[in-house]
Amino acid sequence: MNYQSYKYRGQKKHIGLTLILSFLSCFLWAQSKDSIEMEEHITLEYCIQFALQNSPEIKNANLNEAFVETTIKSKLSEWYPQIGLTYNLQHNFQLPTTNFNGNISHLGSQNTSGVLLGLTQTIFNQDALLASQSAKDIRTASEQKTKDKKISLAVAVSKTFYNIILVEQQSWVVDEDIIRNSQSVKDAYYQYQSGIVDKTDYKRATIALNNSKAQKVFVEESLLAKKAYLKELMGYPNSRNIILAYDTTTMESQMFMDTTQSIDYGQRIEIQQLETQKRLQLDNLKYYKWSFLPNLFAFGNYNLNFLNNEFSNLYKVAYPNSFAGLGLSFPILQGGKRIQQIRGAQFLKRQVDNDILSYQYAINTQYQTALSNYKGNLNNFLSQKENLSIAKEVYEIIQLQYRSGVKTFLDVITAESDLKTAQINYYNSLYQVLSSKLDVEQALGNINY
Repeated sequence: MNYQSYKYRGQKKHIGLTLILSFLSCFLWAQSKDSIEMEEHITLEYCIQFALQNSPEIKNANLNEAFVETTIKSKLSEWYPQIGLTYNLQHNFQLPTTNFNGNISHLGSQNTSGVLLGLTQTIFNQDALLASQSAKDIRTASEQKTKDKKISLAVAVSKTFYNIILVEQQSWVVDEDIIRNSQSVKDAYYQYQSGIVDKTDYKRATIALNNSKAQKVFVEESLLAKKAYLKELMGYPNSRNIILAYDTTTMESQMFMDTTQSIDYGQRIEIQQLETQKRLQLDNLKYYKWSFLPNLFAFGNYNLNFLNNEFSNLYKVAYPNSFAGLGLSFPILQGGKRIQQIRGAQFLKRQVDNDILSYQYAINTQYQTALSNYKGNLNNFLSQKENLSIAKEVYEIIQLQYRSGVKTFLDVITAESDLKTAQINYYNSLYQVLSSKLDVEQALGNINY
């Protein structure tokens, strides 16, 4: 009986725990549907996507799009009927006086009140027409501004990601160097104790080890700063740690690209923005030309008038009147203002044409510079990769020769320094290739988010 009771209570606890876990799972799923969950082991693509969703700069750009949309709708509302209500109440202390055929008489009532319900409908208005004509391009300009920020952010995140990898690899190189120097200290000490060499080798090995340890601290502090910058770009919580997930072999295979591509200026977001600006300038030019056309609108009013000398009886009788009609306004002479506005709009349109041409020249220079840097960095990387292989081989041979008494410890230090330099140069060149490839892709307009 006790066992059955215990078993039943255990089942109830199990069911309750299951329900709680199910609820939490649903809650977490609902929270992650529209956002990326935070992780510690993060890839480059994860960093970019997280930044595009959580960067304060991108959030502000999205808010700007929403603000532009509300402004457009506010302007377009002028095409809809405008209805207004006006109420007034007036007490006359002295009535107006008039002379009619020699008779002096007073006009009006001591108390008057009125309710006016008015409606106007725009038929043609240059401001409302401009809002309709330019709405699409204004939305496009806002979206392109956001896209430009996303591209710049993606490039910055990618370069920072690669830079952290570089520092992490430098840290790994220094760790290896510390291990080698520690072994060198032991070898030199044992040879010194055996009387094979004097204590100079041991002292030199100790100096090299201390330098490596000091460099290790510097690299670790640099790594913290670079990770903080990546978190800043991503909008990632400072309290959470990040560990980059990457494979240098895969990165090596991804560094190659087609260097025979030609530039398509239309792919660049900056040219797209200028083209949009050009269309907006054309709309602006039309707007000033429309100023020679009259503004046309329809209107209708319904009035309830109340007149009585006794305030208590003011609202007992109403005297309504109503009317509808068309209104037209047209400025005949403005001192040449409209002509000058048209000329000014034409000048601004020509400026945009020149800006597009100027930017095409700048893009060509940017592409050629980025491509030259990429080719040079790629060639340097291949050389550094070969140098690293050679330096490893040389160090291993000299290390064996030193232990056999063929080479001096100075040769070991030199070979070790060459190996360390080759390793750092290898990772530096890898970073430079990946970074310059990003510059080429950006110059070609191939980076889109």
